[in-house]
Amino acid sequence: MIQQESPYKGKRGFKRIWKAMGYSLTGFVDAYRHESAFRQEAALSCVLVPLSLILPASGEGHALMIGSLLLVLVVELLNSAVEAAVDRVSLENHRLAKRAKDIGSAAVLVSLVNAVLVWGLVLFF
Repeated sequence: MIQQESPYKGKRGFKRIWKAMGYSLTGFVDAYRHESAFRQEAALSCVLVPLSLILPASGEGHALMIGSLLLVLVVELLNSAVEAAVDRVSLENHRLAKRAKDIGSAAVLVSLVNAVLVWGLVLFF
């Protein structure tokens, strides 16, 4: 059996880019509105990004510090997407749903540890 592509995949060129940007902004706003962990990490990033630029570090160090913070936000967005998809499928307690959510949470933790290590290495070594 031949699988058809999604009917939503038909847009091309600038129209596709424009629509994709709109979907991305909607996702960003939804994450900010509904996910307290994302709000906290975004607020922390709003403080730490400017701070990283005034701290003594090389250009590469500044890039690493900012990149580590952006990585935390990216991983939190993906974790929130996993949680929303799991909750959409079912709200009942299930070991696989718990595993998916726990693994997403672990990914966020790894990204936070990475940010702390990057900042420490850039600033103290």
